[in-house]
Amino acid sequence: MHHDNDLSPREQQIAERYADGSSYQEIATDLHIAPSTVRTHLATIYRKLEVSSKIELANRLAGATATPRSQVDHAAVISELALSLEEALSREKALSEVLRIIGASQGDLNLVMPAILRYALDLCDAEFGILFEYRDAKRFRASFTLGIPTAFQDWLDESGTFSVSDQTGLGRMVTQRSVVNIVDVKSETLYRSDDPLRLATADLGGARSFVAIPMLAADRLVGAFTIYRQSVRPFSEDALRFAQMFAVQSVIALENARLIGDCGNKP
Repeated sequence: MHHDNDLSPREQQIAERYADGSSYQEIATDLHIAPSTVRTHLATIYRKLEVSSKIELANRLAGATATPRSQVDHAAVISELALSLEEALSREKALSEVLRIIGASQGDLNLVMPAILRYALDLCDAEFGILFEYRDAKRFRASFTLGIPTAFQDWLDESGTFSVSDQTGLGRMVTQRSVVNIVDVKSETLYRSDDPLRLATADLGGARSFVAIPMLAADRLVGAFTIYRQSVRPFSEDALRFAQMFAVQSVIALENARLIGDCGNKP
């Protein structure tokens, strides 16, 4: 139902769906437009209706009058929307660039993986990242790293392919086949049990908050995409979504390299 609120038909459509709880991605898919376009429309909608939240938006669409705002308050709302839009565009640009690199790499993982880790660390506000390739029986090898402290890198190099215990983040990830988000690696009992990986992560890497994301090709576990913060700052749901996006791209790159390798080995 169209309300007398100066919104265009498309803006009205987006406003109603967003107020009803649809995500940017859901709206974009339904309307066959890009998520960035949805965000651009929402910035215009919020400015036209002088609202600053989804609740206020729903109330305005239901016929409520606009809440009086000072010029300062209004400027703050617009600034926040502008920042959110810039962040969204940065995420889409990063994803597009990663896909471009994968397509142009001809299976060269040494070109692709550092780029994926670099974008992930930037967008997820993390200090360092590791891409572990999974062997079997809870054994991993750190194949690609970025920003990692030298002492931790040396430990990983010396360890080569190593086994992890069930209580580690990687061990739990293998068992659960789901994201493991650890608030503080030093606060868990495992840190006081002399587990070599946990001690190396915390003491050599200086890591505190940490997330491990399973890299799955169909139902097969091919690795773990891990990012670390060197202070106790748990990863938000948004950061986890971004990290999962890059984990998916890492799987694509690994599988692409494998297929190219298989083709090259055929007589």
